[in-house]
Amino acid sequence: MNEDKNKILGEGNVSTSILKLAIPTIIGLLITAIYNFVDTIFVSWAGTDALSAATVGFPIIMLLGGLGSIYGLGGSTYVSRLLGQGDVKRASRAVSTSIITSIITAVGVTLLGLLLLNPLVRLFGATNDSVLLLSRQYVGILIMGSVFTMINITMNNLLRAEGSATFSMVGLSVGAILNIILDPLFIFVFNLGVAGAAIATVLSQIVSTAILISFYIRKKSSLKLSFKYFSPDKVMYAEIYKIGIVSFLVQMLTSVAMGLLNNQAALYGNSEALAAMGIVSRVFMMGFYIMFGYSQGFLPIAGYSYGAKNYDRLLDAIKAASLWITGFCLFLTIIFQFFTEPIVLLFKASESVTKIAVTGLHYYAIFLPVLGIFMVATALYQALGHAGKAAIVSISRQGLFLIPLLFILPQYLGLTGVLIAQPVADGLSIMIALVLFYFSIKEIKNEKLNNIHLEDDILDAESAVHEQ
Repeated sequence: MNEDKNKILGEGNVSTSILKLAIPTIIGLLITAIYNFVDTIFVSWAGTDALSAATVGFPIIMLLGGLGSIYGLGGSTYVSRLLGQGDVKRASRAVSTSIITSIITAVGVTLLGLLLLNPLVRLFGATNDSVLLLSRQYVGILIMGSVFTMINITMNNLLRAEGSATFSMVGLSVGAILNIILDPLFIFVFNLGVAGAAIATVLSQIVSTAILISFYIRKKSSLKLSFKYFSPDKVMYAEIYKIGIVSFLVQMLTSVAMGLLNNQAALYGNSEALAAMGIVSRVFMMGFYIMFGYSQGFLPIAGYSYGAKNYDRLLDAIKAASLWITGFCLFLTIIFQFFTEPIVLLFKASESVTKIAVTGLHYYAIFLPVLGIFMVATALYQALGHAGKAAIVSISRQGLFLIPLLFILPQYLGLTGVLIAQPVADGLSIMIALVLFYFSIKEIKNEKLNNIHLEDDILDAESAVHEQ
């Protein structure tokens, strides 16, 4: 394995190491978030129905990303542990198997998605004819490019797992910047409207994919990507899927919850409420991506340290990640409470849309100060391969709490119930995460003590042999 990457993952100051991996990831994700933000602004200028169509498409994009994360996040956590154990050959097999299987899955998803396009967009909030027509255009084009969406997410995660976060950032950033450039060209110059935004996205994803795969083709990676390393055996897929499936379930539930959120917003409000929720989602994701990026910088170091049985470094990483991410969350809370209206006004939405969006973002900020710990806890369980805890924490936020709350709260509170459902779900899921987080740290400390005792026993046995 490359010596510099080895030092980042296994040596040196842990806060610095996390930042070296997190900052490129955050920059890449932040540029992607800025793209989503700017894309929504451009689409909103094309009209409320166009913005509503993009709002319908957003959870579907997330669902495609979730399918990519099965092999990206599932494969990357396994790769991190293998590298910590020094098994580079098996890590190369994990990379090749993850990427090739992701491509096969993406082809099937494309065919199925196009076949079920109409019921799909209706499910995610296209409730009237004009929004349905625009949603079909937008989502249909994105599904045709879903192969590149899924491969991008798979490779980005795998590159971060081996310490190549900077190159992952380059791939993400070039695609996002190109998208920002192409959006106004296709939407306004070529007069393609919301379909133009989708075409710009697919073209940008193709370029991003070409950049990321070149890392393996030019042999810049410390791991190999080749058909000869494709290893579709039970053990390999068990390791990939035990975390990957959890990640997909989270994304799937998030997409379903967002679709339900769209439907409830339209039901208890109108198309303006639906458009407002699109703004709330995009703005909130700006901060969420930074938190997620930092947790992804923490994940490979946690996985590598655990694989190498370096428990002191693992505990230091948990402490450092928790402190840094909480500090950012406090800063973000201030932004969302006091500077929300100027941000929302960038979308040039109607007065009623702006009012709903500002109120929604104020509600979303209630539990932000402790949401970062939730992200660190989730990344820790993924890094250690603890699929059960990862599933409980991750699924609780959208599946266990948000979806039921979206049915219950609006019946009593109307549109306000729709707006507060997510923050209430956040508060409940954070409590679960904190309890499990506490017990996980205790387990790591116990493993550390057991490992010390085992090493002492080995040394005593070796001493006894030498004395004889």
